[in-house]
Amino acid sequence: MADSKKPTRSFARIAGIVAAATLISKIFGLFRQQAIAAAFGVGAAVDAYNFAYVIPGFLLVLLGGINGPFHSAIVSVLAKRRSEDEDIAPLVETITTLIGGVLLLVTIGLIIWAAPLIDLVAPGLNQSPEGLEIRAIAIQQLRIMAPMALLAGLIGIGFGTLNAADQYWLPSISPIFSSVALLGGLGLLVLHLGSAVTDPENAVLGGMVLAWGTLAGAVLQWLVQVPAQWRSGLGRLRLRFNIRRPGVQDIVRILMPATFSSGMMQINVYTDLFFASYLPQAAAALGYANLLVQTPLGIISNVILVPFLPILSRLSGIESRTEFKQRIGQGMMLTAVTMLPLSALMMTLAFPIVRVVYERYAFDQSASRLVTSVLIAYGLGMFVYLGRDVLVRVFYALGDGDTPFRVSIFNIFLNALLDYWLIQAFGAPGLVLATVGVNLVSMVMFLWLLDRRLDGLPWRTWSLPFLGLVGASTVAAGLCWGSRWGLEELLGTEGFFIQVLQLCIAGSIGLAGFGAIASRLGIPEFDMVVGRISQRLRRSGD
Repeated sequence: MADSKKPTRSFARIAGIVAAATLISKIFGLFRQQAIAAAFGVGAAVDAYNFAYVIPGFLLVLLGGINGPFHSAIVSVLAKRRSEDEDIAPLVETITTLIGGVLLLVTIGLIIWAAPLIDLVAPGLNQSPEGLEIRAIAIQQLRIMAPMALLAGLIGIGFGTLNAADQYWLPSISPIFSSVALLGGLGLLVLHLGSAVTDPENAVLGGMVLAWGTLAGAVLQWLVQVPAQWRSGLGRLRLRFNIRRPGVQDIVRILMPATFSSGMMQINVYTDLFFASYLPQAAAALGYANLLVQTPLGIISNVILVPFLPILSRLSGIESRTEFKQRIGQGMMLTAVTMLPLSALMMTLAFPIVRVVYERYAFDQSASRLVTSVLIAYGLGMFVYLGRDVLVRVFYALGDGDTPFRVSIFNIFLNALLDYWLIQAFGAPGLVLATVGVNLVSMVMFLWLLDRRLDGLPWRTWSLPFLGLVGASTVAAGLCWGSRWGLEELLGTEGFFIQVLQLCIAGSIGLAGFGAIASRLGIPEFDMVVGRISQRLRRSGD
């Protein structure tokens, strides 16, 4: 490979690159969702889009996402082969040929069977005239977005090969092209319809623009990776069928169970939408709230997981077992340091966050209250969501995709059971609480299995700092809520700038309280995060 002799970057250096690129991508993703909310609110076009996007989105996350199974399997194998100075281009081309052929058939199937698939995803749409309108739009949207099945595989392979070659900027920033394409489509729609874009009778046209914009974004996301792969000697668009080539079987051995494992998690998303189809506007509320959580969560997860997997893969041998455990602890502690305070702020400031981000034009205050209730539930589960992902990567680094797969099968049934119980008690937020419960159970199971496999984990070393961070986050939540209440009494709650001011002040007070306590706990990962933030601020000030 062309750059196989390049020195491997440090964890902190990689994390900085990924953080900057992911932040830019997430900001554009937020702009995209704001534009959708302003144009369509929680109306038929968005509801249909959330149902139609289930399968293409599932494949894009499953196959094309950074930290998805394609990415993880390829990185875990190629990172080792890169250190042995092997030519990996033919290996990548073989994997691309095999996966591309399978996914082309999947694309054709999605186009042919779009109608029954929508009925499977959202059976509740057949029970009312409004639901039938949403169903018709969703079927058309799914047929338009069907080629994303093939594109998802190509994007995921590109992510994995570039990361294995220590190239992190382009894979992390490439989702920006998806957002830009969709924003461009919405801009053209506004130019065509003007203020009438928010009218319900334009839902069909709006739904088509959402679908075509999403497909165009996936095409761009793949195309921008191709020149980088070619320049780096990471394979070209060449058909190869040498499945006996060294490395192909290694990737498949991890890829197949890892794909099924991640697929099981996405089946949980389908289960949630199955129940959501019986609740008016629930699917749209889940989509809007999920974006608000995924913006910081996606940035931080990429910062932790992207450099984490190659490092773990190189330490997976028995001779590096002590350092391997230390890296697991580092990953979990970084998760706690970042997710626990963010969870505290997300839950206490949920309503003003939703109003500031979304409340304009078609998105009114009643929509804000609906999304807020869902956002609070999402905020509660931020730590267990990322913690579970960290532990899944530990098994991938060990060459074990079977264990996450078996745990995920169990979780499908657990999620369906919790959905059934909790939706009756809490409505739409109950669907998110079910997911939180599933992730918590998964994380506990993974830790227990790793404890047995690695001859014990340093529970005492990990638990005391973790409990300290929980306490610091609880204090942060109290300070944040109290300062928000005081500011609302003093300034009121109406007005965009007043809401932004309250968010900034209350959030800063909460974070300051967390930092004051956490800084006294002597946690290296906290010092690492603070150091990186301070370094970035100094550079921006120079």
